[in-house]
Amino acid sequence: LIDSNDKPTNGRLEDDKETQLLKMCEHRRICRQQVRVSLGKVDHHEGMSSDDELPPTEMTEFQKSKDDISEDSRKIFEDVRADFSDIGQILLKFQEWKEKFPDSYCDAYISLCLPKLLNPLIRAQLISWNPLEQNFTELEEMPWFRAIEEFSDAENVPGSKGDDPDQTVLPRVIEKTILPKITGFIKNVWDPLSTAQTKNLVQLCNSIFEKQVSSKSERGQAKEDLINAVVLRMKRSVEEDVFIPLYPKSAVEDKLSPCSKFQERRFWSAVKLLSNIFLWDGIVPEDTVCDLGLSKLLNRYLLLNLLNTPPGPDNTEKCNKVVSCLPERWFRDLKSGSTLPQLTNFSQHLLQCARTLHKNNHRDETKDVVVLLVKVNALHIVEDFIEEYKLEHLKSMI
Repeated sequence: LIDSNDKPTNGRLEDDKETQLLKMCEHRRICRQQVRVSLGKVDHHEGMSSDDELPPTEMTEFQKSKDDISEDSRKIFEDVRADFSDIGQILLKFQEWKEKFPDSYCDAYISLCLPKLLNPLIRAQLISWNPLEQNFTELEEMPWFRAIEEFSDAENVPGSKGDDPDQTVLPRVIEKTILPKITGFIKNVWDPLSTAQTKNLVQLCNSIFEKQVSSKSERGQAKEDLINAVVLRMKRSVEEDVFIPLYPKSAVEDKLSPCSKFQERRFWSAVKLLSNIFLWDGIVPEDTVCDLGLSKLLNRYLLLNLLNTPPGPDNTEKCNKVVSCLPERWFRDLKSGSTLPQLTNFSQHLLQCARTLHKNNHRDETKDVVVLLVKVNALHIVEDFIEEYKLEHLKSMI
């Protein structure tokens, strides 16, 4: 398409669309900022919130599609008797069989069959369930979950023994149905940059893993698949979502300049991802969390920005936020007075900041940086620094 000025109108339409999108993002950013101010949240930085919100029109369409699917899902078993579609009533039949004919019940290996039998019924119940949403329904609150939990509880069954195989029904249902469902959300929906989504997932995984009985190796495969999906998704986010540009000093001296604002926004977005990665500590193996958070994100991206930020309040605030993200338990068992190997470069940066601040007679800010070194257990560095500058008043911090 060519207009009267012989310029392609397709390009102009695309530019207009991008401009409109940027205006919408800026509008949402301003709205979030106003809400934070009204709530008294003054320590927030641009980049700690997500701009990946759907516009109102798309959100309305999405909600309508979701409601239509939920409505259609209710019709799946509408012509099926409750004896064959209601999980509670189905389990009641098996309970009666178990009580009246325990030998044949045991010979039929019902505890192995029930998870497969209940799978399509549970999946139908979970069609509209989204654990990434705020205020999502907990599994424990769902009638089908409570029914299976009660069925699996040997104490509720007269004459049941401690090694009742039905005790494995709930863990098997979790393994065969629930964990694959969550893994699908992790692979296709979860945004590692979203703190709300990440907290929901971590809380859900902790709750579910507590209910699992890890006995046979095959029953740990779904959990392993879930954790692998988490790791791959976080790794992809570090590789694709993190970008902190480096500008000449003259371009970022003015904190209100576009370059400075964009650089700061990208830095704090990466810090948010760092914090979200460390939320998985205790679920994902510690070595993997360290590698993703410290080696791949902190040392490769964040530290470069810190090294190019002059020592002072801004640098100290950034370093403080990084340290606050780190799991405290990592430093409890360190006996050598040295920090984690992955934090060596970060500790050296803190040391250089402390030296510069001390030479410029910034006593309080120097102390703040020393506190950060103590928190990451870089005690040898602190001791040498105190000895080098004869700062005896700081010894009490070690």
